[in-house]
Amino acid sequence: MSLFRLMGQDLAVDLGTAGTRIYSRGRGIVLDEPSLVAHHPRTGKIVAYGAEADGLDGETRLVRPVWGQGTFDRDFTRRMLKHFLRKVHAHPYARPRVVMALPDDSTAVERRDLQDLAFESDARQIYLVRHGLAAALGAGLPLGEPAGVMIIDIGHAFARIAVVAGGQVVAARTTRSGGDHLNDSIARLVERDHGLIVGDGAAEAAKRGLGPAWKPLDRQVTVHAHAPETGHESQVTLTAQEIYEATSQPADLIVRAAIGTLDGCPAEVVADVAVHGAVLLGGGSLVCGLSRRLRARLGVPVRRAERPRESVTLGLGRCADDLALAASLHAIHP
Repeated sequence: MSLFRLMGQDLAVDLGTAGTRIYSRGRGIVLDEPSLVAHHPRTGKIVAYGAEADGLDGETRLVRPVWGQGTFDRDFTRRMLKHFLRKVHAHPYARPRVVMALPDDSTAVERRDLQDLAFESDARQIYLVRHGLAAALGAGLPLGEPAGVMIIDIGHAFARIAVVAGGQVVAARTTRSGGDHLNDSIARLVERDHGLIVGDGAAEAAKRGLGPAWKPLDRQVTVHAHAPETGHESQVTLTAQEIYEATSQPADLIVRAAIGTLDGCPAEVVADVAVHGAVLLGGGSLVCGLSRRLRARLGVPVRRAERPRESVTLGLGRCADDLALAASLHAIHP
């Protein structure tokens, strides 16, 4: 067995509330699974992780151990992450060097907790890169340029906004309005107007099926629902305009957080953002009309990253491919 395999490949780990992605140096994304743990509530025994846990029922209980914003259930997250790392390496004793994203507005305690989590999951070295910088790298933005640009990452439970300039995070803000809140708005629309229940998966599928474009407003998407009393399955047709209006409240929270982030920037950086605009990423960025709302309220150009759901992972992956870059961006130094 080679020393390389024993010590472990250099990895980038994007540990998210909804899912975990792992990028292997020189290979790309090698794991993309839900951040889930299935265990027996009576015995505490863990029976499955990730994709294998998704869909299990019976006596098992599903837990999402990553709560977001640098907070997590220490034991479940450690065991899940260790399982994923071993799955990538196919060897129980591998101890890789790992790059992970650090929330831009995290506390010193949260930074140390994340670092400790990686070591407890058998990483031999850890580099923590600020989320905004990783997102900018993954979206293809050059970090070395002094001009400011805004990053808006809409994840499962949170939207993270950062303004990046000169390789630094100038200002950052987080709001509790993410993809699940947008999905909830679609579900409430169907329940209110049709008396039917829509699951999160069906709402997510409808959101993606409609796409991010705002017009034409009469575009339609089919939502799978069921009757609350009988469980009888039904299909409901919604228009782009209905979804646009239904998601206005969570979308407005994201817009206000973006405005607040700009308010915390120096005037010259605000002028840069007015020219270079904002980049949207994350699964929640696919909701109908969000780019339009941001353009109208911020008064800046808005574009979507080429691979919005994977941008942070790809940015961390660039650091795993170049550990000198990771070291220069490392947020905790001895």
